[in-house]
Amino acid sequence: MDDGSAILACRAGDRQAFRHLVERYQAQAIGHAIGILGNREDARDAVQDAFIDAFQALKRFDASRSFYPWFYVILRNRCYKSASARSRENTKSIEETEILEPSARTSYEEVLLLEWALRRLALEDREIITLKHLDGLSYEELSERLGIPAGTVMSRLFHARRRLREQLTRTVVNSQPEVKAQ
Repeated sequence: MDDGSAILACRAGDRQAFRHLVERYQAQAIGHAIGILGNREDARDAVQDAFIDAFQALKRFDASRSFYPWFYVILRNRCYKSASARSRENTKSIEETEILEPSARTSYEEVLLLEWALRRLALEDREIITLKHLDGLSYEELSERLGIPAGTVMSRLFHARRRLREQLTRTVVNSQPEVKAQ
């Protein structure tokens, strides 16, 4: 079943057809939610709530468009609501996060350093860096996904990269052993 058929079946009352969309996009959605929220459990909750919201709003979905960019807006709103509620509660540590997985090209220490720096960025910075560099979205795709002009995407990405670089530099400088003069 393709997305269009699943959406048409859902609109006709087939609740099981929505399973196709959930199964197809759940892993990607969780990855994006972790990138925004920095916490796997909160991300899963946000994704589940976003799929419920999407199912309820499916009648308003423009079938001429792709499903995931539309769904991403719903997911993003859920993530920001969750982050806002979490900051008010302030009960969970951001240190519990796992945003990246080590790869053959990076050491475990490099991954930890990058995760540490990403966690310290604002949600908006972490989101745009994750979408661009981990998902590989183009400026046009970022513009559509975030609902902002391409020029604004470039500006936000420039400043987010700069803040990430500053975090990484601070971390590396602070982790260097002190050299005592003799």
